[in-house]
Amino acid sequence: MSKPITIDFVSDVSCPWCVIGLLGLERALERVGDVAAEIRFQPFELNPHMPAEGQRLVDYAAQKYGSTREQLAERRAMIRERAAALGFTIALPPEQGRVYNTFDAHRLLYWAGLEGRQRQLKLALFEAYFTNCLNPSDRDVLADVAEKAGLDRQAATELLSSDRFAHEVREEEGVWRTRGINSVPAIIINGRYLISGGQPPELFEQAIRKNASEMPEATTAN
Repeated sequence: MSKPITIDFVSDVSCPWCVIGLLGLERALERVGDVAAEIRFQPFELNPHMPAEGQRLVDYAAQKYGSTREQLAERRAMIRERAAALGFTIALPPEQGRVYNTFDAHRLLYWAGLEGRQRQLKLALFEAYFTNCLNPSDRDVLADVAEKAGLDRQAATELLSSDRFAHEVREEEGVWRTRGINSVPAIIINGRYLISGGQPPELFEQAIRKNASEMPEATTAN
């Protein structure tokens, strides 16, 4: 029996392509049901210096990418279609949307990993921001989302009121930046095979099968 493959999913909770990438990856894993895989969610902040009040999406897109309102609307429409094809609703209208700081969300995700609820929290954070148009830097919102993901709300509130896991998140972010990751999603299979962007399930499936076939057989101790 082959060893499980490891998949590091480097992403931010306010990145729409990360939604598409994760759902595409999970669909690919469903198709290759005979391959064991472990997804490890890794932190990345697209806007680590974003102030608490955030910034209007239209202004952010113009400043960072030079996008006009029309270009932003076209791109978001395409992203919505890609997400909808994977069963996810992006309701955030570009003309009303805001971009926020996500550091506290990553601290919460780090804790969720220790509690075995990281995937559930990741999906709940995506839904909160993109579907329900909530602020992922608001600590009350984050506590609500944590509870929805099966975590203890009071424990989440206490964590967010402290600086717990701040060092760990910054350290992990630094690791991936030193490895050349400067955009997300970045999906690294078995620590050596990189897939960038919100790719379709077919591409992920091909990569998973290839890496699984190259894995050594697991040994069982007598």
